[in-house]
Amino acid sequence: MKKKDLQEDISTQNWDSIIIGSGAGGLTTALCLARAGQKVLLLEQHEVPGGWCHSFYLEGHRFTPGVHYIGLVGEGESTSNLYKGLGIANDLVFFRMNPDAYEHVRIGNHRFDFPDNPEELENRLINRFPKEKKGIKKYLKQIRLASEELYSLPYIKGFWKKLTIPYRTRHFGRYGLFSLKRVINWHIKDPLLKNVLNIQCGDHGVQPRKAAFILHAALMYHYFKGGYYPMGGGGALVKSMTNKFKGYGGVLKTSTSVKKILIEGKKTKKATGVELQDGRQIFARHIVSNADVGITYNQLIGRQHLSQKLRKKLEKTKYSCTSLMLFLTVDMDVRKAGLDSGNIWVLPDMDMDDYYDSIMKSDLQKVEFFKALFVSCTTLKDPTSFDGKHHCLEVITFIDYKTFEPFTEEREERSEKYLQYKAELTQKMILGLEKVVPNISNHIVHQELGTPITNEYYINTTRGNVYGTEKSLKHIGPFAYKSKSEIENLYFCGASILSHGVAGASHSGVNTAAVILGCHADELKEPQEGQELLILEAEDTPDNYPEEIQKKIKLRQKRTQEKSKSLA
Repeated sequence: MKKKDLQEDISTQNWDSIIIGSGAGGLTTALCLARAGQKVLLLEQHEVPGGWCHSFYLEGHRFTPGVHYIGLVGEGESTSNLYKGLGIANDLVFFRMNPDAYEHVRIGNHRFDFPDNPEELENRLINRFPKEKKGIKKYLKQIRLASEELYSLPYIKGFWKKLTIPYRTRHFGRYGLFSLKRVINWHIKDPLLKNVLNIQCGDHGVQPRKAAFILHAALMYHYFKGGYYPMGGGGALVKSMTNKFKGYGGVLKTSTSVKKILIEGKKTKKATGVELQDGRQIFARHIVSNADVGITYNQLIGRQHLSQKLRKKLEKTKYSCTSLMLFLTVDMDVRKAGLDSGNIWVLPDMDMDDYYDSIMKSDLQKVEFFKALFVSCTTLKDPTSFDGKHHCLEVITFIDYKTFEPFTEEREERSEKYLQYKAELTQKMILGLEKVVPNISNHIVHQELGTPITNEYYINTTRGNVYGTEKSLKHIGPFAYKSKSEIENLYFCGASILSHGVAGASHSGVNTAAVILGCHADELKEPQEGQELLILEAEDTPDNYPEEIQKKIKLRQKRTQEKSKSLA
């Protein structure tokens, strides 16, 4: 069939559901609906699916901007069960990151490692901060209890059990409306210990005074038993879900941008379809947006179709910070430089709130180097990606979007001024990284910096945000946007709805599909028989991996050796 005929084909068919955006939320929604027998069309404006989860290549080396680790992947844990329920577990392999230190904390000259065992974490904290023993025990207990109650909420069913919710969730309820800073101040006095315990605030992009305690508790609980990285990067997750979706008859169209969502009715608004950038209109019974709420309501729908209440909510909505992401390929032995499969969080020895506030207000041209970084070496997390010579690093720092406002119109063409600014920021990122990996600048083979403008162009997020709505008390839980909108037949999924992160957005997609199908999300996540998730140790020697994995590693290294010989 010719391309033109194929285009005409999708615009003339009758669809049950159209999904806008193929991030983790959009993919899981699409997969669940297609599995239920719906005729589903998944539209993606980028040339590849996946949103933040997609992988891309620079000079033959793979990078994934939005997948750095995933928690609760062990047997019987929620992420593992999710992938088994979606029927993709057999297609995935995960590497468990350094169990002794899946997170390395570097605060000034201070060091601390997070192990993948909550009891060991408590012991290490007490040994390091003996005067805070009582507070550490009490605080970690509250983290565990509040998180367990939060995770249990979907499983409290039946009239009599629901009557006991206030008792069953008493710890969650007690702290549910307090900030992380307020709660930790009740238990902990040492400023350094506070920074250590709050370091993972970077995973939701807000400082302790803004972060909700219950959100941070859920995040810590998510990683209590360690971090895992998918073999093949985030692209492997995307590929497995895409293939499963297509296997159920779903249709995916990349490089297909939606111009607007079609709305009918005067008093009662109803979503009936979408109009593409080329003018074609496609109709469906359900429209699901995986774009953030700002893009969806302000651009794809138009405020004239929204209630006054919703317009006011949108005006008050804040979006998460944006980022600089440095992608590096280096030809050095990074293990000798002190790196392993664990993440590295770098922060200056100062109050975390003060640092966040200062960098968000800073004129980046006056910043000497970036003092707070997240460093991830993907070739150590996924040994199959190491070619025997080059390592890949992803280095991230958060900034405010305002510093890039002069370049908002440069989506297609980049000015010399923008390129110069980008080069200056790249150098400042590298100077910051030098504090972690000395002399690394002399071993850089390739470098590329992703900016807020990059985020807008490829991911299409409001002001280049990385986590959807700001993860403060005003935008989570009962105050978050819901999967079912006020417009009939219009639904949402993704980071601004249930939760953010790879797992959070995926669970959001399942929940949205459940709302559309009129069932409980648990029914869609019930582990399928015969599904198993293979987990290997990132810190193990390749000789201990299955033969198929060993062959993959040897083949990649052989190709690199052959390429080096041909160039010589």
